[in-house]
Amino acid sequence: MSDTESPGESGAHEHEHHEVEGPGYATPQAAIEESEPESVAYVMGLYVGTDVDAPDFMAVVDVDPDSETYQEIINRVEMPNRGDELHHFGWNACSSSCHLGGLERRYLIVPGNRSSRLHVIDTKNRRNPQIERVIEPDAVHEYDLSAPHTTHCIPDGDIVISMLGNADGELPGGFLELGDDLEIKGRWDPPNEIDFNYDFWYQPRHNVMISSEWAAPATYQPGFDMEDVEEGRYGHRLNFWNWEEHELEQTIDLGEEGLIPLETRFLHTPESTHGYVNAALSSNIFHFWEENDRYHAEKVIDFESRELDDWDMPVPALPTDILISMDDRYLFGGSWLHGEVWMYDISDPKSPRRADSISIGGYFGDIRTVQDRELVAGPQMLQLSLDGERLYWTTSLYSSWDNQFFPEMAEKGSVMLKADVNPRKGTLTLDEEFLVDFGEVATGPARAHEIRWPDGDCTSDVWQ
Repeated sequence: MSDTESPGESGAHEHEHHEVEGPGYATPQAAIEESEPESVAYVMGLYVGTDVDAPDFMAVVDVDPDSETYQEIINRVEMPNRGDELHHFGWNACSSSCHLGGLERRYLIVPGNRSSRLHVIDTKNRRNPQIERVIEPDAVHEYDLSAPHTTHCIPDGDIVISMLGNADGELPGGFLELGDDLEIKGRWDPPNEIDFNYDFWYQPRHNVMISSEWAAPATYQPGFDMEDVEEGRYGHRLNFWNWEEHELEQTIDLGEEGLIPLETRFLHTPESTHGYVNAALSSNIFHFWEENDRYHAEKVIDFESRELDDWDMPVPALPTDILISMDDRYLFGGSWLHGEVWMYDISDPKSPRRADSISIGGYFGDIRTVQDRELVAGPQMLQLSLDGERLYWTTSLYSSWDNQFFPEMAEKGSVMLKADVNPRKGTLTLDEEFLVDFGEVATGPARAHEIRWPDGDCTSDVWQ
């Protein structure tokens, strides 16, 4: 696809049937057409930062509307230790390995961002997963790394994890690699290539990986302090890597408009170099793309800050998560502080067009309750069904940040909500009958964070 073509113009999503020997789907369009509707969701549940003295857990949530236990947490995989701060997690294999016979999407790599502990969960029994093994922090620290964040399976069966700090919780961060035996293989990157780290995504057909920047664990783990921003302790760059050589090739400084760039999302078609990143603190969305062998980035969406009593500055929207529908038609995201979940038509990647939104939760959301359950925070982590017709989200960001901006969450727990999506009309409609209340967990109110489907999803599957 040329730099000026959109996915629709290039015909990138015309469905070709290919034989699949390994996990996942041959193409993004195959994921849309051949997948079954999601029946269970794996959701991180946290007790860090609450009065509940219990380990974090992975919840198995029934999302099958025909099930007798619909909307219930039907199982929990408790971690063996307390204080992990489970955050983002990912699969041992995805559609990038669909050509690799003998490999299956079976194991979840579940990092503890605060502990640097790595948990491997076997999901062979989807409704009753079990912990397979635990990699202790000392083994991670041997590579002068800590605070694992994003987990991506890569085409040869190995796994790469972004690490946000060194062994002491300071800068620089880097990347850790696990082998297909689910044991540590070593560092993926040369030490000291970058300072800040956070999320990453790769497009193997273009031999590129992009990574973003948050802060050192010692900076963000205690909570947010504006002085840290003023002192340059938060990131504002996009880093572009040579995927095969593991070398940093280009850095784009997003400046004041791009403070705290978080989730990086390439379009799903492997032919594209277009993608997006959300600059949370600056409340902007940047579009990035390759042209003349260099990557470029441009702000394409700007969320205005809003005045609020008791704040000594306008409240930023804080868009903390984004995702792209499997057909590359829509960009979805959530503004955690303002309380809004939104969708943009990205048929022309350089000119997103606002399609619809729901004002819910947060400081300004119009909808304050669902099924009489008070909503505290706004939309945070999102996940979309593979067919693009159901959008789910949770409301916890990070324990210390939750306690700072929405302290009621520690006592009430957070929730998982859902909207019905009409891709043909470009609309979002809140499903007022759907509510998973993590405040009602038997051991005490918990925080809900990232969501994964057993058959892959829009925020983890990559194609070659």
